[in-house]
Amino acid sequence: MNGGRHTQPDPHPHPRHDHDHGGDHGHGPERGHAHGHDEGRPGTAGPRHRLGHLLRPHSHESADKVDRALESSAEGMRALWISLAVLGVTAIAQAVVVVLSGSVALLGDTVHNAADALTALPLGVAFVLGRRAATRRFTYGYGRAEDLAGIVIVLTITASAGFAAWTAVDRLLHPRDVAYLPAVAVAAVIGCVGNEWVARYRMRVGRKIGSAALVADGLHARTDGFTSLAVLLGAAGAAMGWRLADPVVGLAITAAILLVLRDAAREVFRRLMDAVDPALVDGAEHALLDVPGVREVAELRLRWIGHRLRAEVAVVVDGDLTVRQAHHVAVAAEHALLHAAPRLTAALVHADPAPAPGMADPHAGLAHHAA
Repeated sequence: MNGGRHTQPDPHPHPRHDHDHGGDHGHGPERGHAHGHDEGRPGTAGPRHRLGHLLRPHSHESADKVDRALESSAEGMRALWISLAVLGVTAIAQAVVVVLSGSVALLGDTVHNAADALTALPLGVAFVLGRRAATRRFTYGYGRAEDLAGIVIVLTITASAGFAAWTAVDRLLHPRDVAYLPAVAVAAVIGCVGNEWVARYRMRVGRKIGSAALVADGLHARTDGFTSLAVLLGAAGAAMGWRLADPVVGLAITAAILLVLRDAAREVFRRLMDAVDPALVDGAEHALLDVPGVREVAELRLRWIGHRLRAEVAVVVDGDLTVRQAHHVAVAAEHALLHAAPRLTAALVHADPAPAPGMADPHAGLAHHAA
């Protein structure tokens, strides 16, 4: 943010509404005041905006925002436990067949399924932590725990890839026949169906609540489904007398795990680096420029904290506006952002006066602090 803005955070559980006479308006999800939309004031919403509000209603009350955050966390927890149950049953069924058949390909698939089920644990801890109130030390709350869980998931995928590779190479060096091939084929089909269902469910919920970690976990489950199909191919090859079919498929499973590892690591890395979809930034900027009274957007920053989005904005307004008028423009700008970014839970909006001939830079006093 350029100078002159009060950027102290406004964490979720602490209702507050600070007014800065310099034009800085930090309206987070905690504000409990009514937003005025009186005609004739700068920043007042026009008929088109009011129609949009009717079509896409939302509340500015702090309790509603907190409830929505809790509901998203609860939905994420529900997705985790349901998928954990499905994958747990799948892994147990496959493990029984592994013991009977000695299939190294099915062993790799089973280990991967078990690892995928266990990734629900760090994500579950993250969702629980995310509900905790912000503190004087953790002023933004504990949403970042979800991103840390994403790192644990990536490490788990890496470990499962290493184990699958090791078992496959060992079987290549010491080949042996696979028993109970029909049972191996059935276990492979069970693994494919179970993982694909879990993958779709996790990714759907993850995208709905904005959880990169849950989406990454869904991608992990989808790869498990493909590896289960590979086990089926290995069983077919072994049935045709090719002894190396099982370990070769095991190596193919390792390659598939590495591919999903790449995608999951990229997703988690972007979230840790505060990356957002550029289309989201474009949409927010266009929404701000449509606000009456906003001449231009001087600065716009968006970041994810867990599955919640925060914004920091500087808009340029007419320098002759009163503090109250500039405040109305800032409120309208925040209101527009809430419509443009549905998962936005906090926005800090600062109004900068438009430069005028002969007028000193309003931020000149901060120039010596610039890097």
